[in-house]
Amino acid sequence: MTIAKLARRLLLLVTIACVPAVWAAETMVPAAPQLAAKAWILMDANSGAVLTESNSDQRLPPASLTKLMTAYIATLEINRGRIKESDMVTVSEHAWRTGGSRMFIKVGTQVSVGDLLHGIIIQSGNDASVALAEHIAGSEDAFADMMNTTAQKLGMQNTHFMDATGLPDPNHYSSAHDMAILARAIINADAQHYAIYSQKEFFWNNIKQPNRNLLLWRDKTVDGLKTGHTDEAGYCLVASAVRDGMRLVAVVFGTNSEQARAAETQKLLTYGFRFFETQSFYKKGTELAKAPVWKGDAREVQAGLANDLTMTLPRGQAKKLHAEMVLNPQLTAPIAQGQVIGKVEVKLDDKVVHTADLVALQPVEEGGLFRRLWDSIRLFFYGLFN
Repeated sequence: MTIAKLARRLLLLVTIACVPAVWAAETMVPAAPQLAAKAWILMDANSGAVLTESNSDQRLPPASLTKLMTAYIATLEINRGRIKESDMVTVSEHAWRTGGSRMFIKVGTQVSVGDLLHGIIIQSGNDASVALAEHIAGSEDAFADMMNTTAQKLGMQNTHFMDATGLPDPNHYSSAHDMAILARAIINADAQHYAIYSQKEFFWNNIKQPNRNLLLWRDKTVDGLKTGHTDEAGYCLVASAVRDGMRLVAVVFGTNSEQARAAETQKLLTYGFRFFETQSFYKKGTELAKAPVWKGDAREVQAGLANDLTMTLPRGQAKKLHAEMVLNPQLTAPIAQGQVIGKVEVKLDDKVVHTADLVALQPVEEGGLFRRLWDSIRLFFYGLFN
């Protein structure tokens, strides 16, 4: 169930400080817009919360949205030091002959990794996608294996790639939900390379081609990501926008025109920013509490979160929430770094609406023999009187 559906059913009891009255107020979130599309999803990029969706896990042809994975792997390889943007790639005949949208690279010439990356993201070049895939993995088939392995690691459960471009194949499919997951990964992985997705045009080899994402011209808060189109897939779009520190990802599959995919995606973004907000409670790795430890070489351990605690909620609701720490009783050494030692409970009044694990921020080894014996005695008597 999406947040929008939950919000419409949630009755909030708001206690006014110093006034002995309780007022009931319903969080007013209207029904999400229905789109002229086969599938769609709206997701908060920070929390991963799904605000609304329709058929978002249905397996559909993704067309050139495929190139989001092609570009993502390329940026991962750059950041890992395995390739450089200055590397020169020799264009194979296979890359040159690939049909569909093109960067217009020529067989036998050399093009830099950086230019190919721009050609993939901005011009949606199939030829550039194949050339870069061959440079990274040796062949497009081998690169497709890398794409599928990466998809599995990201949790893209309804995705399978056969090529680096998105040209039609019965075994090449994805879903709106999976593309939102991939978009989040791209946004969070590398701010420098993500900036390419906001560029409106790319000039290469005396040819200037525009970015097909019309929302880059219509909405100044939109800064990515990618369009796609084939006769089988229809017109598809993955878009992201940020307003007042809140970033949303909207994915639309299967509209009937270039104008329609932009208009339907804009409906999702408008709905999300109008009726929802994102609240960050705690950052990962920050000490939130100290937990007592028995039989250890230290008497206590720092407790914090393994991941940021961020929630997306109907507007006005975040200020009514509060968080509490609940530590596990009788923590006994040894304790490993990252071991779960409690939880954070986010509450609306007395109702828990979200939980997150508290983990040990550093290890605690076993104490010496005397410490262990003494704590065993203390625990014995503690058990008798509690």
